Amino acid sequence: MRGLVLEEAGPRVAEDLPLPRAEGEAVIRLDLGGICATDLELCRGYMGFRGVLGHEWVGTVEQAPEPSWIGRRVVGEINAACGSCPTCRAGRPTHCPHRTVLGIQGRDGAFAERLRLPVENLHAVPEGVPDDAAVFVEPLAAACRILEQVHVKPGDRVVVLGLGRLGQLCARVLALTGAQVSGVARSAASRALLPPSVEAVPAAEALDLPLADVVVDCTGSPEGLRLAGARVRPGGTLVLKTTVHLPEPLQPTPWVIDEITVIGSRCGPFAPALRLLAGGLVDPRPLITARYPLAQGMQALAAAAAPGALKVLLEP
Repeated sequence: MRGLVLEEAGPRVAEDLPLPRAEGEAVIRLDLGGICATDLELCRGYMGFRGVLGHEWVGTVEQAPEPSWIGRRVVGEINAACGSCPTCRAGRPTHCPHRTVLGIQGRDGAFAERLRLPVENLHAVPEGVPDDAAVFVEPLAAACRILEQVHVKPGDRVVVLGLGRLGQLCARVLALTGAQVSGVARSAASRALLPPSVEAVPAAEALDLPLADVVVDCTGSPEGLRLAGARVRPGGTLVLKTTVHLPEPLQPTPWVIDEITVIGSRCGPFAPALRLLAGGLVDPRPLITARYPLAQGMQALAAAAAPGALKVLLEP
């Protein structure tokens, strides 16, 4: 089969990949995939991953140990946990020390004509949700994860720094709480994509914003992290949605003095994300920048890495 694979020499489109064997899991035909910042970082050496890329996708089940899944349109959680270790038994499967992660760690990803995942990872896509919205479920679930971790109340002041692929979704989800949400970005085009419920703020004016109850850093940059720390009120919460390579040691002293709560936030719940899409409460489709066939996977990666690009889709 055809797939976009990351090898020691870098990514390439392969035409002769072996079809995945079910081995007790579901085999799914890819219908649509989405390139995210993690895929681009993997190509730069992050995690040392080798194999088929991709973890944002929607597809149709072709084989499954439970026949009721066959023929259903699905999305899937990316962490395949062992299910038996103390971490899994404690209800924290996304932190299972033995897990594989689709297209990121120890498991081939979704940017191929077929992929496989455990049935327990699958979620059926409601009939009214089109593929080009369903492909956003994984990052939308990551945005929903913030609300599992932080009690955001109506009237709270929330700032989202960075309006790329993930920041746009975080701003939309947080605005549904009734909070006063401001989205900060350098790019006027990114700010223009925000819904009316989110205040658009140029990065140059971020320091003029009132201190916020919650600041969500989606920038992935040391400058963004420093700005996040400067905009959260004493006793407030700083949510880190992206990893940051710091060229100098982090100075957390102000966070200690101001009693800031710092939360790392990663994968989130798929079911609420699907409900948001099905109910029309979040429409991510304006974030689509371009579409490419899987055979042009290298061009798609280049387009996703271009300045101003948001979501680039792959069609098999």
